[in-house]
Amino acid sequence: MIRPDALSAWQEAVLRAIRDWIAETGEGPSVRQIGGRVGLSSTSSVAYRLGRLEDRGLISRIGRRRRSCRLST
Repeated sequence: MIRPDALSAWQEAVLRAIRDWIAETGEGPSVRQIGGRVGLSSTSSVAYRLGRLEDRGLISRIGRRRRSCRLST
C-alpha cells in the first residue's frame, strides 16, 4: 500500500472525490462527475489520473465502463 503522504495533491483530490461520491450515492462516479468535483473539464485528464491511482492499487476499474471505479481495500 502506498503511504497517503506520497500522493500528489491531484491524486488525493481524485481519491477523495471517488470516496465521497460512493459514500453519497452508493455507486462509483463517472469520469465527468469526478472531473466536476475536482475542477477538471478534460475527461482525458481525469482518465490519466485514474490510471495512475489504478497503477498504485488504490482503485480498481472493470474495463473502462461508465461508473466502474471502485476503491481498493
